Amino acid sequence: MSDQLTLSAEPRERAGKGASRALRREGRIPAVIYGDKKEPVTIHVEERALNKLLGTGHFMNSLVMVDVNGETTRTLPKDVAFDPVTDRALHVDFFRLAKGAKVQVNIPVVFVNEEESPGLKRGGVLNVVRFELDLMCDADKIPDQIEIDVTGLEIGDSVHISDVTLPDGSESSITDRDFTIAGVTAPSALKSSDDEAEDADGEEGEEGAEGEAAEGEGEEEGGSED
Repeated sequence: MSDQLTLSAEPRERAGKGASRALRREGRIPAVIYGDKKEPVTIHVEERALNKLLGTGHFMNSLVMVDVNGETTRTLPKDVAFDPVTDRALHVDFFRLAKGAKVQVNIPVVFVNEEESPGLKRGGVLNVVRFELDLMCDADKIPDQIEIDVTGLEIGDSVHISDVTLPDGSESSITDRDFTIAGVTAPSALKSSDDEAEDADGEEGEEGAEGEAAEGEGEEEGGSED
């Protein structure tokens, strides 16, 4: 399960671009807490503390306890705006979580036991279609990652969402189709040799057909002479 993170914040008294720029000059990042049918709360957080949480790699899939003047709110980060040039965080949106809430999150996929896949041993390639899964999870049970076992996969086999056992409290947000997550495809060298073999078979078939046609013509000519 993803770690629960904590972040101290202070109320933001002024809104607007000018006020936000002033906060950033002081090493603070504007933010807002919204959701759970309550009024939004505008806040600002320390840039260094925010960058530390962003550096964990799972900030967007973690519960973040935001402490504003001693009052703690359980949230899930929903969006972080970055400067397109400097990549500096400019603004953060936190979604306030109600008790027992379910949240929609993108969870990274990790493939295990690749050495136990006959197709990969033969030189096949693991073609990953989805590097993340769009899941609905209990807010208290957000997984860090989803492991997918590729043991036994041959070339041409695929892994679909129906093949994956999701953790308790998690389910796919996509329910209208059994989508593909990954598959084992033939390496280009093997594809080339297969194509060459098919071409050779085709040429032999054509030569055989031409030979049969020639023999037939000879028989017809012989019959006409009689």
